[in-house]
Amino acid sequence: MSVPVNARFLRACDLIRALHPLQAPKPRPESDASEPAEQAPINLPLTSIGHFVGLSSGFARAVPAAARGWQTMRLIVGSIIVFVCVFGSYAAMGGHLEVLWQPFEFVIILGAAIGAFVIGNPGPVLKAVPGMLGTIVKGPKYKQECYVELLGMQYSLYKLVKQKGMLAVEQHIENPSESSLFNAFPTFAANHHAVEFVCDYMRMLTLGANNVHEIDALMDEELETHHQEQERIVSAMQSIADGTPALGIVAAVLGVIKTMGAIKEPPEVLGHLIGGALVGTFFGVFVAYGFFAPMAASLKSTFEAESKYFLSLKAGLLAHISGQPPVMAVEFARKALMSDVRPTFAEVEAATAALPASV
Repeated sequence: MSVPVNARFLRACDLIRALHPLQAPKPRPESDASEPAEQAPINLPLTSIGHFVGLSSGFARAVPAAARGWQTMRLIVGSIIVFVCVFGSYAAMGGHLEVLWQPFEFVIILGAAIGAFVIGNPGPVLKAVPGMLGTIVKGPKYKQECYVELLGMQYSLYKLVKQKGMLAVEQHIENPSESSLFNAFPTFAANHHAVEFVCDYMRMLTLGANNVHEIDALMDEELETHHQEQERIVSAMQSIADGTPALGIVAAVLGVIKTMGAIKEPPEVLGHLIGGALVGTFFGVFVAYGFFAPMAASLKSTFEAESKYFLSLKAGLLAHISGQPPVMAVEFARKALMSDVRPTFAEVEAATAALPASV
């Protein structure tokens, strides 16, 4: 979608004035934001932002599906590589794969690991296990188009405050589920935690809070709590990775004890029993470093990537509270994102230019 030249020029002027240390930005009439023939009516409802939805949601239908497909494919391909390299090399050396089939050793190791997992983790972590497995398969739930939508929502919100004052947002923050502003951005509206985060701090502003440093500290505390909740899930998975090698030794020791009970058997029988006992050690180390540890690392990187969604909200809100104009607050929010999902300035400009002039 192309942006009118004079709109691009005026938005660039806004940025320059906002960054200039000696000159405060002067508000310009909304009628200058685009060509007169394309000017939207002032009372245009936000639910009619067809251009923006067309820009982001059409892309949102295709890219997340492809990204999730790649995440699943990455998991499958990685698992195949692990199995082929380990068992294929063993077979190529002349090893007998049937010797590795020791189901009771597997039950000892995995059963004890599951039991230790249940003992060592609180209820909320245990309830999060299905979602944890889904996160490993799907990867981060926020893609670039989700961030474009997030920045568009922030621009609309801050622009509403600038045009009509803080009281204009009360109807949106007090009943967000029926807010025309929030519902115009479906990915954001479906994110309960993000909506609550925005509404809580905008409500504080309507009640008179304006100390940016105190609000910054409060946001840090809230986001740190959220990070700790996610870190418990990562630590739970990492504890399995750390414990399964030792449980493999337990299975091996039990196999040796069984072998000692058959010490009078011929060497070929003892060799088979000892080999079966050593499978426990092999399997414990194999699943720990071939699967559980990578799964913990995948969870950690996914949670870190998803935390940028809230850090972007934080950066935009703080910039807005400190008096930055909407275009500059959105730029602060954009800079908080990771480079692989951060939309360009031109993409954000095109998205925000497609929004209506007012709510």
